[in-house]
Amino acid sequence: MKFTIYQESRAGARPNNQDRVAYSYSRESLLMVVADGMGGHLHGEIAAQIATQYLIEAFQQAAQPQIRDELMFLSRALTNAHNAIVDYAYDKRLPDAPRTTIVACLVQNSVAYWAHAGDSRLYLIRRGRTAAQTRDHSRLQLMIDQGLITEEEALHHPARNRVFSCLGGTHSPQVEFSSATPLFANDLIVMCTDGVWGNLEGEEIVDIMGEANILEASPRMLARAESRGGLTCDNLSIMAMRWHDDYADEHPSSISTNTMPIDTITTKMDGFGRGGRDANPLSENEIEAAIKEINQAIKKYSRFDPGR
Repeated sequence: MKFTIYQESRAGARPNNQDRVAYSYSRESLLMVVADGMGGHLHGEIAAQIATQYLIEAFQQAAQPQIRDELMFLSRALTNAHNAIVDYAYDKRLPDAPRTTIVACLVQNSVAYWAHAGDSRLYLIRRGRTAAQTRDHSRLQLMIDQGLITEEEALHHPARNRVFSCLGGTHSPQVEFSSATPLFANDLIVMCTDGVWGNLEGEEIVDIMGEANILEASPRMLARAESRGGLTCDNLSIMAMRWHDDYADEHPSSISTNTMPIDTITTKMDGFGRGGRDANPLSENEIEAAIKEINQAIKKYSRFDPGR
């Protein structure tokens, strides 16, 4: 595999950053995850952290060096992440379980598979156009589909943040899966939370990211979305991955897994309470307690076998 990848998360105008982004890859497989936590102080970010961390740890166990069944892996990993969040809420006796949107993408053999719940999005951009895009699990998307409002009207609608599917909460998630999607040289996958796409109009994501160097274009797009969001800007997170096939020219910033040992996994995931450009205003005691609780919630589902 050969690819260039960029991830970043910003708090925007919010006191806490409840978004989480992470990626992990073996010699023959790549997993990318973006989550947007929802809930009160600490709980939203804990839900997003549990979901992201669980998927990454499941991938690290299952990528040997490939995932045996891609869609089954995503289905079971997301289900177990949801159950871990619910268990956390039960153990803490919370009146309402914390929740998180999620979008995860698995790539191997130059084929992408993705799954999502909520309104964190994935765009597949090919030759300057959107070749595929997830559809939000939101009240607004239903209203758009029914012709009740336009996409332009949806940008400022008071119900724009209401989702009907997520991990955690009181209902089982409605997870939507893609079909197997072949990737070609120079294809771009952009995954982001609503703090990014919600502050951009129409084809701005395609216009900015299209054929650009993603290491330069990604922070530029975040800056534009953050500026548009102003004093009420939500958390903003992006994962951008440019795919290069075996015959592409060498890119100085690209990652090539061809020489990786077969039993090696590489991961990038920010630590809880210490990630992103803006640090969360949490005390060290709060951070350490939250990390302990997150690991306890994940431990119950840590033995992941995608083949059973």
